Formats: sequence, C-alpha cells, structure tokens
Amino acid sequence: MLRRQSARESAARTYARALPIVPVRARGLTIEGADGRRYLDCLSGAGTLALGHNHPVVLEAIRKVLDSGAPLQVLDLATPVKDAFTTELFRTLPPRFAERARVQFCGPAGTDAVEAAFKLVRAATGRTGMLAFTGAYHGMTAGALEASGGATDGRVARLPYPQDYRCPFGIGGDRGAELSARWTESLLDDPKSGVPLPAGMILEPVQGEGGVIPAPDAWMRRMREITEARSVPLIVDEVQTGVGRTGTFWAVEHSGITPDVMVLSKAIGGSLPLAVVVYRDDLDVWQPGAHAGTFRGNQLAMAAGTATLAHVRENGLAERAATVGARMLTQLLGLASEFPCIGDVRGRGLMIGLELVDPEGPPSPTPDGPRPAAPELAAAVQRECLRRGLIVELGGRRSSVVRLLPPLTISDEQTSAVLDRLADAVKAVAQGDLRLGRDGTRATDAPR
Repeated sequence: MLRRQSARESAARTYARALPIVPVRARGLTIEGADGRRYLDCLSGAGTLALGHNHPVVLEAIRKVLDSGAPLQVLDLATPVKDAFTTELFRTLPPRFAERARVQFCGPAGTDAVEAAFKLVRAATGRTGMLAFTGAYHGMTAGALEASGGATDGRVARLPYPQDYRCPFGIGGDRGAELSARWTESLLDDPKSGVPLPAGMILEPVQGEGGVIPAPDAWMRRMREITEARSVPLIVDEVQTGVGRTGTFWAVEHSGITPDVMVLSKAIGGSLPLAVVVYRDDLDVWQPGAHAGTFRGNQLAMAAGTATLAHVRENGLAERAATVGARMLTQLLGLASEFPCIGDVRGRGLMIGLELVDPEGPPSPTPDGPRPAAPELAAAVQRECLRRGLIVELGGRRSSVVRLLPPLTISDEQTSAVLDRLADAVKAVAQGDLRLGRDGTRATDAPR
C-alpha cells in the first residue's frame, strides 16, 4: 500500500512521508497499523480529534443520524441536526461574543473559513488590505496563503508576532510584546507607512504551524484595543486552538478579549469536515448567495460536532487539558535542562512544542541568545519516536519544533507513556546513538 501510494499520489503529500504507517484501527489515543504495531497518536489529525479516535459519543451521534433516514446533504437548509449544532456552538462561545453573533457555514476546511472571513470584512468595510503576522499559518488556498508566514506576494502587511525565544526585537518578554504593539500602532497611524487602513487583522492566539508560540494575554488585549480604536475588524483564527485545546474552550478566553470574527474548524466537526465563521452581527452584510459552498451542510459532521462540543463542555475537558498540559510542560522543561539540544519548551494546554537546536552553534543575536535551529535533529527525534510507537508532528521555522497535540481525553497513564517515549527518543538523538549523516539518515543505514 505504501508503494502504491508513493506511485499514485501527489508529490504534495506531507504526513505520509514522515509517518510511513498504514492505520487500520484506532481508538482514543491509539492507532494500530496494518503490520499489527500500535502507536500513541499525538498528532490527532493535526488537532482535529479533540476526543481521540472513534470516541463512543461521536460514533453514537453519527449512527443516530444514519439510522434515522435523515438526508445527509441539504446545502444550507435548516435541519434538526444543524439547529442542535448551532445551539451547542453558541452555548460554548464567550458570552459577550455570542450575544451578537451570526454564523456562516462555508466550505469544509479551515482555509475555506479564512477565505470567507476575509471576504466578509472586505465587504463590510469597503477596504481590501489585511494585517497578519510573521510565522502565521491560515491555510493553503490563495487568500489564506497570502496571510501566512510563507507568503511571497499579496495584499497583506506583515507584523511582528511576539515571542520570547526568538523575539524579532531580540529582547523577548513584556518589553518585546510591547514593541510589537507599538510597531502595529505606528504602521496604522503613519500616513507614510505605505499601509492604508486595512479591512481586518487576523491572528492566532497560539501559532501552531509557526512553532507552538502562545501570544501573551496582555498583547492580545493591546491588539484588541488597537483594532477597535481604528474600526479594524479583528479576526481570531481558532481552527487549531479551539474546543478546549489550550486549556479554555476557546483560546481567546485566556486574554478575555471579544473579537469581531472567529474562524473555526478541525475539532468542531468531531473528526469530520466542518468549518464556520462566527462574527458580530453588524458585519453581516452578505447578499443572498454572496458566499456559498456545496458541502456546507454536512449533517454527519454537525452531529459529530455537537456531540464533541457537548462532551468537552460537560466533562470539563478544557480544564483537564490545562492541568495535563502543565504537567507535561514541567517534565519537558526538566528534559530540556538535561539535553542542550532542546532550546525551548513552550505551549498552552495540550498544544506543546519542543524546539531542537544545534547546541554547538553560535548564539544569536546576543551571546546568551538562542542557538541555530536544528531541523535534522527534530526529524531524527520524530523518527525515533515512531520507532518507539509515538506519533508526533514537526512545525515551526525550518521544521525544527517537535509538536504534541494529544486528544483531550488522554489518561494520566498515557501521558506518562508519551513523555517516557519522547524522552527516550530525545536521549537517543542527543547522545549520538544515531550517528546521523548529512541527509538525516543513520550512518549505518547510509549507502556504502
């Protein structure tokens, strides 16, 4: 199967390259491959599986719709399944936001929701430009890519995203975040900045693909103040951070801000494709048919999503994510103190990253600054994790960050197993057991 996949599928495939496994069964945190090996899955469908694989409440919700004879495809018509989903979704939203919210069902992926959000704020403001941040990731369609960190051209002005480890101003902390805010104000207020007043600003409360970088809460509040004072709609991308992932149901709750627009996908569909834009009612300037999508009425995804949202809310899984995540961060910080190749450990809730660095490389920009990123070490850690039955993802600049996105249902015993396997993998790489070649393969496996 892996050979046929390689021969038939696009060169754009990603996860299949680093994770050469063939899943045939899955439950909770565990995946079983066609070869009978079992893996602990800390990728979780890139954060889609809030409750892990095939959770009973999700399966029951899907079966109920299938057994009822209800239509599975109804475009944007009202159905009992959709009504239940929107009711549960609004119940989970921050109260001040929910009071005046409207929801737009769009295409089934997060990038579709980002495109819809851009289109919405452009229509509402009559302006065209957008503000986004370095390191951002908002999807793979044209408009979303323009606002993402790898963009090479577009109608988007780029702003510095605050972080401690690789601060764009070289200082980190509160001072670095404040300089980021001042830069934003200057760009908007300077008539010679070359950036006209934009249609909106989009940001992630935690940059995921950018390397698991949580935004400081005070900085989030400053962005809200800056945009509100200038009538610039603030779009918060909660595609990966939502549904309890960061320790609150929605990541904006950490800072207490009320955005104008929230972009939601991944976990809201309970493992099935679903995406929505939720926004302040006075932005609702759509004309009928101004934005549509054939698959915006996915009944199975709405049923699975309702079950997932309710289960997370009723069982306090966001709070548990905060507790378990704090425990994992503490233990991983201990691991970092033992192995200098771990330059930084960071995250929020069950969204955690370890940045791998070259411990012998020159620090920058100051003598006590961070060492150079080491993508080859990160890739080696990922391979060693897989050998030990642990699935992790890479992200961040130069793919040097090992990312953990376990389901919110992870048990204490499973948490220990994940940490033990990850620690063993790091130890194997750090101690040079792999004798890596220049291409990242083991020297013993390299061609002779």
